Amino acid sequence: MIMRLVLATNNQGKIREFKAMLADSPWEVVGLGELGIQLDVEETADTFEGNAIIKATRAMQLSGEVAVSDDSGICVEALDGAPGVYSARYSGEGATDYQNNIKLLEMMANHANRKAKFVCAIAVVSPDNEIKTMRGEFEGEIAYSMQGSGGFGYDVLFYLSDYKMTSAQIPAELKNKISHRAKALEKLRDYLEDIE
Repeated sequence: MIMRLVLATNNQGKIREFKAMLADSPWEVVGLGELGIQLDVEETADTFEGNAIIKATRAMQLSGEVAVSDDSGICVEALDGAPGVYSARYSGEGATDYQNNIKLLEMMANHANRKAKFVCAIAVVSPDNEIKTMRGEFEGEIAYSMQGSGGFGYDVLFYLSDYKMTSAQIPAELKNKISHRAKALEKLRDYLEDIE
């Protein structure tokens, strides 16, 4: 029996990623747009899990079906975990990836400690209000300049010492196996198998 999983996003890249990861499961991933639903919620939580729960809960209320959402960002050790949940709007509301990367480089100018991690939190909310969260982390460092043309967000600054390149330079197939979102999606997959 095929069951539907409503993804609380209109981001087509994210929808493709979730569909690919759950392709051979009994869950059919549908984006909000496919259901004619508009989702506009404020991400007011101070944790990735909190923001994911806000979005998934609203999508479940609007669709009446099991809903899933993710929230992700970059946490830099020398900046006490910033930009964290503010990653997408680090240099202001409506900021571009380039503007956010420039700000991060400026903030890191006098720091020798370059350790950082990408974090992805996924929340699943069912119509009976059962909530489950899972998290994936991806360790790296902040590079001294932007490198690469793949990926998005802070990938151009996220240096992976094991591969001697940024996550904007590694092949997409590899990134999709080792990234924070891949790790969180693997946990989501395991959870969904348990509730089939």
